[in-house]
Amino acid sequence: MQKNMFSHKTNKIQNGLSPSKQIRHTYQSLNHWQHFQFKLFWEGIVVGIFSGLVISLFRFLLVKAEEWRVDLYEQLAQLPDTYTAAWFAALLVIGILLYLLTKHEPMAGGSGIPQVKGVILGFMRMNWLRVLWVKLAGGVLGLGAGLSLGREGPSIQLGAVSAQGVSRLLGRTRMEERYLITSGASAGLAAAFNAPLAGVIFSLEELHRNFSAVVLLPAMAAAMTATFISRLLFGRDFIFSFYGLPPFPQDIHMLYAVTTAVLAGLCGVLFNTGLLKISTFYNLPLFKNSWRKIVFSLLCAGILGFTLPQVLGGGNLLVNELALKTFPLHLLFILLIGKFLFTLISYGTGVPGGFFLPMLVLGALVGSICSNVLLAYHLIAANHAANIIIIAMAAFFSASVRAPITGTVLISEMTGSFSHLMILGIASAIAYIVAQLCGGQPIYEALLMKTLHSHNTPDPDIVKEERDIIEVPVSSGSLIENRKVKDIPWPPHTLLVDVKRGPDQLVPEGNTILRAGDFLYILTKTETADEVRALGSDLRK
Repeated sequence: MQKNMFSHKTNKIQNGLSPSKQIRHTYQSLNHWQHFQFKLFWEGIVVGIFSGLVISLFRFLLVKAEEWRVDLYEQLAQLPDTYTAAWFAALLVIGILLYLLTKHEPMAGGSGIPQVKGVILGFMRMNWLRVLWVKLAGGVLGLGAGLSLGREGPSIQLGAVSAQGVSRLLGRTRMEERYLITSGASAGLAAAFNAPLAGVIFSLEELHRNFSAVVLLPAMAAAMTATFISRLLFGRDFIFSFYGLPPFPQDIHMLYAVTTAVLAGLCGVLFNTGLLKISTFYNLPLFKNSWRKIVFSLLCAGILGFTLPQVLGGGNLLVNELALKTFPLHLLFILLIGKFLFTLISYGTGVPGGFFLPMLVLGALVGSICSNVLLAYHLIAANHAANIIIIAMAAFFSASVRAPITGTVLISEMTGSFSHLMILGIASAIAYIVAQLCGGQPIYEALLMKTLHSHNTPDPDIVKEERDIIEVPVSSGSLIENRKVKDIPWPPHTLLVDVKRGPDQLVPEGNTILRAGDFLYILTKTETADEVRALGSDLRK
């Protein structure tokens, strides 16, 4: 059944536990499964408290920084040019600080979501305390200075490292820590967007790729707790001001919704391509040093602050304006192109900050252009323009992230309208298919693979040599469904430890037949973990 057993010889000790204790404690958790699930639920609440407090601090600082930036540009427009020159000098100083922060902790750079995925899959490690303070400081500096970055990706990573800190302080095993990190990520998105359901679904659909109860319960506990703290501090207002959205007509309007979803899906694919190719631009000789990239983006932000200030920062204020006002068509195209290019420029620097919210803003701009055209030809009523906008947001997100359920629920929670779930679901599914047909990659997976191939992960060889127990669901039609354990082509250095079938626990033997819906717990090396996971999901050829 198993081709090789592991040697227990290693010099690495994590979470305060030696490798042998890691395995022994993991076996104990598997043998007392119900107790383990209850423990994770309560730990999820603890994670939600810490994550909610950290992300609430992050949100507060970002709001103050954005208010300060808006006031600053209004005042600079009325002051002598020497003040403007002083501000550009300050941007140079901010650029140097961001460069030093990113150099000090590379794992805190960028969105943070690919890093969280890498940690959950076992490919990366994070120094939780260092990532936490660098992400906080760098995120506030970058977004406060006007870079077109979002707070949501950083919030997900902040939630994840807060959970990792809880795990390390409590001395949990790596298997348990992965569940807690998933819970922290769930809490991060929930608190950032005031969207607990989207936080749970995103962590399951995009990060963990697993809907088992042992993942679901702590993720729900953490998301609900973090949202409670966030609402306690910031109120219950929705992120976007789409108040009183009328029901979407189920007649010829459906054709317009489908057309909008297709266009937004194509734009999402183009956005992903730009994010993955922006490194080509920054490989020019002009940007041979990383600090030059950062300074260049900040100087662009300074110029845009006087010429096109709407594209600065995350952009949620712009979405609110699109929901309440009618913009000229030419201005919408200028804002779309400006936000698109500046988001690529900002994200390509590698400073702390994501593209989650800018991506939704781009979707809203695409939807606003579509609604503007439809209104011009009297194809829709004026009160349905906002419907087209939210349809495009969900579709753009689904095409880029390839998480249609998250996109549907997220836009519903952010706009406060659950009567649009069906049309948003249809739009998300259509955009998903468009992205698949175009050969586009899910953006966070593509960025993770790009990071791994660049060898920027800490101690990659040591990470590969680690042993861990991973959870593998058996999908219907997979390679191992209805097969005996002894007949499965297990990778080297792999041991099937436990099988959960509903409420029952099976002790695996050579003649044990695996069924769809089983959850397998397998001891393997990190370098073969993906191969093991593929056994439970790949369809028979």
